[in-house]
Amino acid sequence: MSVNVNRSVSDQFYRYKMPRLIAKVEGKGNGIKTVIVNMVDVAKALNRPPTYPTKFFGCELGAQTQFDTKNDRYIVNGSHEANKLQDMLDGFIRKFVLCPECDNPETDLHINPKKQTIGNSCKACGYRGMLDTRHKLCTFILKNPPENDSGSVKKEKEKKNRRKDKENGSGEAGGHEIDAPDAVDGDDDDEDWAEETTEEAQRRRMDEISEHAKNLTLSEDLEKTLEERVNMFYNFVKQKKEEGAIDGADREILSEAERLDVKAMGPLILSELLFDENIREQIKKYKRHFLRFCHNNKKAQKYLLGGFECVVKLHQAQLLPRVPIVLKDLYDADLLEEDVILAWAEKVSKKYVSKELAKEIHAKAAPFVKWLKEAEEESEGSEEEGDQDENVEVVYSPSARELKVEALKPEKPDSREDDDIDIDAI
Repeated sequence: MSVNVNRSVSDQFYRYKMPRLIAKVEGKGNGIKTVIVNMVDVAKALNRPPTYPTKFFGCELGAQTQFDTKNDRYIVNGSHEANKLQDMLDGFIRKFVLCPECDNPETDLHINPKKQTIGNSCKACGYRGMLDTRHKLCTFILKNPPENDSGSVKKEKEKKNRRKDKENGSGEAGGHEIDAPDAVDGDDDDEDWAEETTEEAQRRRMDEISEHAKNLTLSEDLEKTLEERVNMFYNFVKQKKEEGAIDGADREILSEAERLDVKAMGPLILSELLFDENIREQIKKYKRHFLRFCHNNKKAQKYLLGGFECVVKLHQAQLLPRVPIVLKDLYDADLLEEDVILAWAEKVSKKYVSKELAKEIHAKAAPFVKWLKEAEEESEGSEEEGDQDENVEVVYSPSARELKVEALKPEKPDSREDDDIDIDAI
């Protein structure tokens, strides 16, 4: 669901859109925090770094903020509702995004480190002015300039270095101290605001406007139907695969799914495109891709089971006898949780495959499901009594086509639900 960047504009055909802010509360007690799930996409639509609106929330709420740019996690301490943060975002947009002349969001910020000022320029109407720097966020912006203005900061550092070189060089050469006049510094400061009139500069400005407009209208994809968005995600992943760029694109694929609001269905699409009769090797190869969707997301895990059924349908001869061992591979890779598998086993569904094939798949999975149930019961019994009871393990033949149950000394099952998995380390 997208909304107008300037929410005071009610026109449904308003060009500038952004995703509606999604907030997720995590933790308990003193450790409770609110994760802005789609802050990267919201900030992209506003042409601002995601740290700016996050820090703005912290300033307005009097709360600490955390930025994990590596994993695209932007956090405000405390529990905050999405609607409240959305209203607060309107204040950020009014102060730091919209042009004061034309109310368009096609603006850039310009930092002058020496004078500690923040300039604002509009690509739409040509406005140039200065921001009121009394808001607490301005201190953060001055210390963390936007990427589009990093050149002016670099220029300021180079300017200081040149002055130092002049002073040191003149002292060594002839003893005459040369002090760079303040007027020269002032001229250099004004260079950031000089309007280039060459054809190349004009073309560059037009390219910037087009790119900015593209970012602002990307969120219009959210207004498409679910089927259209799923197809867009499918084509995105398919293109990565055809280009040979799929192996290192796990984070990019997740971002696209979140942008299109189809994250839960991601494993269904990935299964179709990345799995075939060699699924056991492919689970290892693409584990990180699936973990980004399935970790602590039971809905995504259910879609993964649906995708697995579809793959079995396409390669029945090879995969139907291997159903239990493939399920165990998915379980061992932390892609499926125990309770999700047990819930799936309770009911045969014809959502993804025919009723007959679904029954066959469930029948083949029965020994593995039995092992899961007995392991769970053994775990509960050992916790209550502390006995050295026998455990049950599913043992597969080398050909992975026969299965038997053996009694073994118990090993305490891994606790998977609360595991904190570092996906990037896999």
